[in-house]
Amino acid sequence: MSSSPSSTATSGDLPPTAQPKRAALAAWVGSALEYYDFFIYGTAAALVFNKVFFPDSSPAAGTLLALATFGFGYIARPLGAVLFGHIGDRMGRKKVLVATLMMMGIATLAIGFLPTYDQVGVLAPILLVTCRLLQGLSAGGEQAGANSMTLEHSPQNRRAFFTSFTLSGTQGGQIIATAVFLPVALLPEDALLSWGWRVPFWASVLVLVAGVLIRRTLHETPVFENEVAAERTVDGAPAPAKKEQLPIAALFRGHWPNLLRVTLAATVASVSTLMTVFALSFAVNTVGLERSTMLWVVVSANVVALAAIPLFATLADRIGRRPVFIAGALGSAVMLAVYLWAVSTGELALVFAAGILLSGVVYSAANGVWPSFYGEMFPAKVRLTGMAVGTQIGFALGGFAPTIAAALAGDSASGWLPVAVFGAVICVVAAASAWTARETAHLTLTEIETVQDRERTPAHV
Repeated sequence: MSSSPSSTATSGDLPPTAQPKRAALAAWVGSALEYYDFFIYGTAAALVFNKVFFPDSSPAAGTLLALATFGFGYIARPLGAVLFGHIGDRMGRKKVLVATLMMMGIATLAIGFLPTYDQVGVLAPILLVTCRLLQGLSAGGEQAGANSMTLEHSPQNRRAFFTSFTLSGTQGGQIIATAVFLPVALLPEDALLSWGWRVPFWASVLVLVAGVLIRRTLHETPVFENEVAAERTVDGAPAPAKKEQLPIAALFRGHWPNLLRVTLAATVASVSTLMTVFALSFAVNTVGLERSTMLWVVVSANVVALAAIPLFATLADRIGRRPVFIAGALGSAVMLAVYLWAVSTGELALVFAAGILLSGVVYSAANGVWPSFYGEMFPAKVRLTGMAVGTQIGFALGGFAPTIAAALAGDSASGWLPVAVFGAVICVVAAASAWTARETAHLTLTEIETVQDRERTPAHV
């Protein structure tokens, strides 16, 4: 991608400070690191943590506890959304991108050095949960910050395409995380439980350095700079406040319908955690499939998703956000059931085919569109806060979906059916929420804000 500040051939009216390609690159690299860190934790929770941090529990109870620690990261994400949403809407998108990246990298590296239960007893899982909470705080602001930055740097007719690189980065992070775990999963049990599982956490420092260097060179968005300029008069005296002093208050006061829409639509992320965490644990611990085989399923699906996400985003720029998102959500309801059934059969060809169709193709339709779809629901002064809070509350269900699914499935290979029903209900709710939203694909950001201002009552700010 070009690093020229004005490099775009898609629109001649972009501000001179716009950097759509560099913003997309920064979003991709940062999201890759964030979700490399986030998903190596999920993989370790499914395969290792029950034995390393909860060895005194029964196998089933230990798995539940390990998956619950995965969910704890999602508890912290709404708090991170409020914190980093405020910083991003008041002080700038760039500050959020650098801060979240550093917090995630440090917390992940620390996990690699944690003592085990056998070494320090109950302190070990406490330290694990603490690091997981810091990961969650970081993730709470990361995607919304990257999405806001890319959206506000993008040309009008390609906003979905450029913002989709945030989610392509997420898939890239999952690929790297799973690929790093592949050789680790092949280690003898003693080596895996003693030092092998730590290697992926230590490796995160390499991507952290690259991500920070790239993000520090990115300009602040023209949209945010205009918000800052609007607060000053010609003689330098402060004008009446334009930016919200407390974005979270303004969000709930004047934009709660779209906040609710985003929250419900964002629950579709449960599809991802059910596949990458629950189904992995179910396949290995209940059905008896090989760890490395299931990790290859995840890698294969995410490689396909790398191509599918920008294609669906391009389609959304042409025909609209809503139809692409809804098709992806409803299709995921069907394919999740097919995938879980395939895992229960143990037939590897079916598992690979269903996994690639689910995560690589169908889910990518919803996944590639939501960055622009959600971001366009909010005006610039509360955009980062609105996206962050709405998505992270919705994602919280996704975080605990593997734990809920494990409880529903029990220890039977036929337990996939209630999990499939659970996932389908979530997908239908997400699709219904998206159906109620305004289509914004063919409006400029200024036109969207004008429509939003006109529809709000005088009581709203």
